[in-house]
Amino acid sequence: MDAEVENSTERRARSTAALAEKPDGVVEAIAGIAQVTPAEILEILPEGAAVIAAKEEFAAIWTDLTAWGKVLFIVHTEDIVLEAEGSLPEGSEGHGWFNIHGDSPIGGHIKKDNCASVTFVDRAFHGRRSCSVWFMNAKGSAMFKVFVRRDENRELIGEQLKKFEALRDSYKTQ
Repeated sequence: MDAEVENSTERRARSTAALAEKPDGVVEAIAGIAQVTPAEILEILPEGAAVIAAKEEFAAIWTDLTAWGKVLFIVHTEDIVLEAEGSLPEGSEGHGWFNIHGDSPIGGHIKKDNCASVTFVDRAFHGRRSCSVWFMNAKGSAMFKVFVRRDENRELIGEQLKKFEALRDSYKTQ
């Protein structure tokens, strides 16, 4: 067995073991334990739990997300998990950035060209269903994530959940 295949096999075995240890845990933490990328953990989730869209769908997916109302926007690095709740503003491209500005606490500039894919994630998180859209970079990490929000009873908001499922399902056959 050549070293590349062996490495891939070992990485998958570590990923599978770490996910089995905490199947509803934080993906980045599971990836850290397995010494793999978050993308490698998403790849081994049960069928349908992670649906991947091509990077060329970035703008179309973003536009759809702007109609969801208030969402939970998360940037998760090794140093911080930043959470912001608000509506996603329309975006426009300029000077190599995808610029988002509007009447929302969520705003700024996204290096759209760093997006390698967009993954729709539907899995248990600490015992509850969690649905999110992950904009992934080529290093296998999330640039940022957009989550379906929860109501006062900690249940997923039905209208957003329907929009998530419809958008995700439109990419299942691709």
